[in-house]
Amino acid sequence: MTKQNYEDYWKLTVEYTDINMDGFRGTLQIIVDFIDAKSGSVYSKEIYKELQELVNEKYPKIDMGSVRKSINQFIKLGFVAYELQSYHESTKEFLEAKTNRRRRSLFSKIVYSNSSFNSSVTEESNQKEINFLLKTLEEVGKLHKKDIIGLMTVNIPNVAQGFFTEEQVAEARQRAEKIKFIERKYNQVSYLWTFLKKLDDLLIVGDVLCFEEDSQVIFGEKLQAQTGVRDGYLHRIYKNQLKNETDEKVGDVKCMLEKLAYPSLVASHIKPFVASKVNEAYDPNNGLLLSRNMDVLFDKGYMSFKDNGKIILSKRLDKGVVSSLNRYVLDTIFINDARLVYLDYHRKQVFK
Repeated sequence: MTKQNYEDYWKLTVEYTDINMDGFRGTLQIIVDFIDAKSGSVYSKEIYKELQELVNEKYPKIDMGSVRKSINQFIKLGFVAYELQSYHESTKEFLEAKTNRRRRSLFSKIVYSNSSFNSSVTEESNQKEINFLLKTLEEVGKLHKKDIIGLMTVNIPNVAQGFFTEEQVAEARQRAEKIKFIERKYNQVSYLWTFLKKLDDLLIVGDVLCFEEDSQVIFGEKLQAQTGVRDGYLHRIYKNQLKNETDEKVGDVKCMLEKLAYPSLVASHIKPFVASKVNEAYDPNNGLLLSRNMDVLFDKGYMSFKDNGKIILSKRLDKGVVSSLNRYVLDTIFINDARLVYLDYHRKQVFK
């Protein structure tokens, strides 16, 4: 039986619940600018106080406790590191996002990979509750709100496999009901439920949480890109980011090469997943949204692209196929500096 720790519950407290509102994004921008300005400085109470004053000047609160809450929410959600030493690599991209849809995908990626609710500016935690919750969801298929309340009492470091089985979920639910957890921690439960609604590819029907794409292959193991084990949820976010990109740039979710809105598209890695480091495996710049036919050719190395988007075709292809494909060009709107690095790898290591 997994040990429970009811005193060390999932402490998610936030000042803002709308990730698109000015208060949420504006406060985060202040924190990011402050960290950049203090780069190399050693954390101190004086530095933290200076940040609190800057935030309160722009977004006044009734007391400094609320100001600290508005700052600490970004540590809890994974945007900012303990003691204000750094911020998540996707934080600035989140701030620069032009659409709510893109912002949601980036929010999902950051929260899933980096959030720890028991952390704050002055306290470090690595429990990664959302990661644990979604891997449990992948394992059991669906979770009732009461199941999630039960999970909020779990001391995650004691769970060796990184997720709960259906039987363990039932045990946690019974224990939470026995100690009347929801009655004592209603706000924390409410905050978590609210943020679950904001995550990509999750669907809440009544009081039941599940994945929108039930048919998609689910992986219940921890992210280990170097061993070739794909993280199911991060891959969903990765694909959504590519969909968002085409929607923003061409007005619809389309194959980046053929510019056609196929009902089913593939998030095709440029540098193969098995060869990618963790930070590369789910980087949308290391991907192209392609039709299934184009994905097979690209994935198997029968075609690649020059830096200007001109298609390169393998001599191993039939002349008729070459003649048909030669008219395609990868539009330069989909080519950036980061993609150029991945495309260089693809030409040298994958292309035949």
